[in-house]
Amino acid sequence: MNTKTKNGNINKKDTLTNFKKSRSLLDKIIKMVEANEYCIDIMQQNLAVIGMLKSAHQILMENHLHSCFAKAMESKQDKRKLEMIEEILKVTKMANK
Repeated sequence: MNTKTKNGNINKKDTLTNFKKSRSLLDKIIKMVEANEYCIDIMQQNLAVIGMLKSAHQILMENHLHSCFAKAMESKQDKRKLEMIEEILKVTKMANK
C-alpha cells in the first residue's frame, strides 16, 4: 500500500519495507537451494522477490517523478531538464529488460 506524504510524494517507508522483505526472502531462498528443496518452490519464492523489488522500483520512480523530476521541469535550465529526461529514459529502459 502506498501512502502519500503531505506534499504528495509516495512514502519511501513502503520501499524500505519491500527491500527488507526481499532480503529476508532471499535468505530463505538461499537456504532452500542449499537444502536441495523442490525447484518449483524455489522459483515461486524467487518470483515473489522479483515482484517486491519491482514494486519498490515503482514507488521510487513515482516519488522521483513527483519531487526531483517535477522540480527540474519547473526550472529554467534546459540542460538540467534534458538530463533528467535522459535519466528517466535510461532507468525505464533498464527496468524493461
